Amino acid sequence: MKFEAILFDCDGVLVDSEPITNGVLRDLLEEAGWVLTPEDCMRLFIGKAVREERQMIEAATGRPLTEDWMQLFYERRNRALEAQLEMVAGADTAVAAAHAHTRQRIACASGADRFKVEMQLSKVGLMDFFAGRIFSGHEMARSKPAPDVYLAAAQHLQAPARQCLVIEDTPTGVLAGVAAGATVWAYCPQPEQGAALKQAGASHLFGHMAQLPQLLAATGLA
Repeated sequence: MKFEAILFDCDGVLVDSEPITNGVLRDLLEEAGWVLTPEDCMRLFIGKAVREERQMIEAATGRPLTEDWMQLFYERRNRALEAQLEMVAGADTAVAAAHAHTRQRIACASGADRFKVEMQLSKVGLMDFFAGRIFSGHEMARSKPAPDVYLAAAQHLQAPARQCLVIEDTPTGVLAGVAAGATVWAYCPQPEQGAALKQAGASHLFGHMAQLPQLLAATGLA
């Protein structure tokens, strides 16, 4: 199948942000009385918007999830990302190839807030590829696993969702891409996570972002 557009998730696909963000979140939750291991925090929150997990957080901490708390989380998160963030290995190669093969019809469709996405892409040098084609789940009626952010990106690129390729790394994101009607390939550097990604609907798994150009060439895009 020849894809008309390629839609990238951001966190975990383009930037290695998830351990940083989840570390900040775990520390704040512990301060609020909910002690989690790093592994449990990743399992519960990876690929999800913190605001969308309000009910779970309030039940575990016994405290309301206030706007002040969210702002503290954002401030600490942003400082940590500015200091520590790195690009996922091979993401620049993958994005450049997708950009060329689709004649610039690529987008970044993230569940995160716009400030975070744009800050991260700028920090790792990928913003030029996505400027004007960044979509945030915070600006949609529903966040992932709902398909809204991918449908918005496809519409902007004037590409039918069924002819789009989505690149994701979490079951939540894969479900969103599948719900949009797109083909979903999952970046899966840890093989033990492959079963969950396949179960969510990913049609192909690959272990390094630098493999994407060869995979696209096999579809007839090259």
